[in-house]
Amino acid sequence: MITGTGTDIVALGKFRKRLDPQLIDELFLPDEQSYCHTQARPWENFAARFAAKEATFKALGAGLQQGLRWHDVEVVRHPDGPVSLRLHGLAARLAADQGVTASHLSLTHSSDFAVATVILEQTVSEAPS
Repeated sequence: MITGTGTDIVALGKFRKRLDPQLIDELFLPDEQSYCHTQARPWENFAARFAAKEATFKALGAGLQQGLRWHDVEVVRHPDGPVSLRLHGLAARLAADQGVTASHLSLTHSSDFAVATVILEQTVSEAPS
């Protein structure tokens, strides 16, 4: 059963202008930074990951005002290509409290925008007959 969904879009031009080493450290974990810096247009990958963090906050129904932090959500790139979420800190606790057993992440970017969609779900066991 789906417990939460979230989508976010980032305008690449504005995001790229604000992206500096201090902001990168504030928003992204070391493995996320390492991956993005290996890409031809790292700002696109950073923007997609930022959108994923925002979309995850929306799916959890909480945000910075409720105590979530950017490093509570990590986008993990697997060797065979797909991306997934790894939750830390308060995000992990909120997900556990909501019974989240799986998360699904989709990222995309074009020349102008980066978009992320997150779906959180819980396994629901069938009631005995």
